Amino acid sequence: MNPPIISLQQWLGTAPGRYLLAWEQAQLDQAVANLFGFNALQLGLPELPGLQANRMPHRWVALPEEAAPWALPADGLVTTEGAGLVDLPPTAMSGADAQGRVMQSAPRVALVTDAAALPFPAASLDLVVLPHTLELSADPHQVLREVERVLVPEGRVVVCGLNPASLWGLRQARGHVLQRMGLHNGPGRLYLPDAGDFIGPWRLRDWLRLLGFEVESERFGCYRPAVRTDKWLQRTAWMDPAGARWWPIFGAVYLFVAIKRVRGMRLLGPAWKPRRVAAATQVSVANRR
Repeated sequence: MNPPIISLQQWLGTAPGRYLLAWEQAQLDQAVANLFGFNALQLGLPELPGLQANRMPHRWVALPEEAAPWALPADGLVTTEGAGLVDLPPTAMSGADAQGRVMQSAPRVALVTDAAALPFPAASLDLVVLPHTLELSADPHQVLREVERVLVPEGRVVVCGLNPASLWGLRQARGHVLQRMGLHNGPGRLYLPDAGDFIGPWRLRDWLRLLGFEVESERFGCYRPAVRTDKWLQRTAWMDPAGARWWPIFGAVYLFVAIKRVRGMRLLGPAWKPRRVAAATQVSVANRR
């Protein structure tokens, strides 16, 4: 019998973990490719290079303090007491090969900080990516509040999370029930790492709305059953197109893109055409006296 998966980093190296990372990588590349600005931040999960397709000049990867023990240190690592940040070139991040498999390399982290108290001034970031950061945080709502604070008006936040209303979520819930009954092996073995809590997409949508965000797009994926081997994942590959068509909201993972709206603010576009001044017209006089 295989030993149980006890950490998120170990699980990401398994067949379902690679399957999850490949889907999220493709969706993140598509979501952030055409987002423009100056400063972008990825908070959490450095194994997933969520900013590699973005073209902002300043991109950083930050790691929450609660996730720091399982992260590998890298050159240029600073803490919240440090003097500054280190910009990471795209080559410093891990990527995907031609077959779409995510390559596991040493994560490059520029900052270790408290996710609920980011060391950035208000309205200073144009994009924040949260790959499974909320469900691994002790106070996910406060993390979203902090993200809303550091984002500029019309800035975007991208959130990835596991869906409890999915085959994977049901398998994990069943494992928790059996563990409470004393069955820690066999049928009581958890499918996903026992870290954090699932945040449903409906719950996340309400949180974003309360903080003034407008959901721009939402995507669901990974409809294959909760199996552990790559062989059975390949055999059930037909469930991905079928699930996207027939039961789209029951994917194992979701991705939300939301825009920070500021009430009363109006963005002025460039004046492409000169403003014409109406010529003065003569007024006819009916009676000179």
